[in-house]
Amino acid sequence: MLLWLAQHFQDQIGALRVFNFITFRAVFATLTALLIGLIAGPAVIRMLTTLKVGQAVRTDGPQTHLIKSGTPTMGGALILIGIAVSTLLWGDWSNRFIWPVLIVTLGFGVIGWVDDYRKVVYKDPNGMASREKYLWQSLIGLLAAFYLAFSVSGPTNLKVWALFTEWVQSGFSMELPPKTDLIVPFFKTITYPLGVWGFIALTYFVIVGTSNAVNLTDGLDGLAIMPTVMVGSGLGLFAYLTGSATYSKYLLIPHIPGAGELLIFCGAMAGAGLAFLWFNAYPAQVFMGDVGALALGGALGTIAVIVRQEIVLFIMGGVFVVETLSVMLQVAYFKYTKMRTGVGKRVLLMAPLHHHFEQKGWKETQVVVRFWIITMMLVLVGLSTLKLR
Repeated sequence: MLLWLAQHFQDQIGALRVFNFITFRAVFATLTALLIGLIAGPAVIRMLTTLKVGQAVRTDGPQTHLIKSGTPTMGGALILIGIAVSTLLWGDWSNRFIWPVLIVTLGFGVIGWVDDYRKVVYKDPNGMASREKYLWQSLIGLLAAFYLAFSVSGPTNLKVWALFTEWVQSGFSMELPPKTDLIVPFFKTITYPLGVWGFIALTYFVIVGTSNAVNLTDGLDGLAIMPTVMVGSGLGLFAYLTGSATYSKYLLIPHIPGAGELLIFCGAMAGAGLAFLWFNAYPAQVFMGDVGALALGGALGTIAVIVRQEIVLFIMGGVFVVETLSVMLQVAYFKYTKMRTGVGKRVLLMAPLHHHFEQKGWKETQVVVRFWIITMMLVLVGLSTLKLR
């Protein structure tokens, strides 16, 4: 909105031309979201406390977590407000990537809101049934995947519809341009063509998988939000470089016109995330709940697909990946041993992985900070793929 106003009056006020620079708007999008979160945070926490929107804690979890019962949850709504308001203020509304990322983020946020609401009202830590949650996640993920298959391929908004029409007329057999291929980091020329259906399948799994991975990681004070900020910031840099014809050519990465505008969204996500961390740091005054975790994960997955860095997301979000694998391994091994011996056994003391380390004697703050450090290193490894080829 501010970009449109600045462009409208820049002939009269030359200084407004600075709004045309993505980096300028990204900085202020970050600051705007940060201020929104810091200013509105106390009021939101009081409101959640008044509404008795308290967290239901697992009774089979670490006993030290029982004191957290009743802490306000659903605080992720504060993050989403900061992201949405800041992005709409500083972003280019005509950009074809801003809206799908916002829609995916808010859509997954609604799913998380319903899940959290059921946990709070019915005092059930399990919340929404897994099948129901997965159904709605799948619907949003598939719709986004279909749109991105053609919006990433086409350089303009008009070309998106033209490509879709061409694909239908071809009998659903049209090939996509090379920039939609799956890129293997650290190698200059190794890419794998996906085709329309392959692109849709990969995008679906990246969006839905990342959403659930962040949600599984959100189990300790500050554990999920800081890695999200770091990974989102790394993807923001990829978006800026991918959207530049000059930088993308020099770095041998696909040029996706318009992708640079996602730096605005990533900046807003970083600002809103840091503001939330102010209140979520140990001992947490508020939890983000599924409304925040599902939404932020969906956002990261969608951005990674647009900038064609799905594998780099896998690297930078290694903490999310390992947390998810720990749950899958624990469940699979328990079921296998129960089927074979009649008694289920566990690989870890408790899943997800962060609870295993707590049971090993690590303090909650130790787990959180060490996972932050690991994420920081992984983000740097992911960023190194820009030149190490």
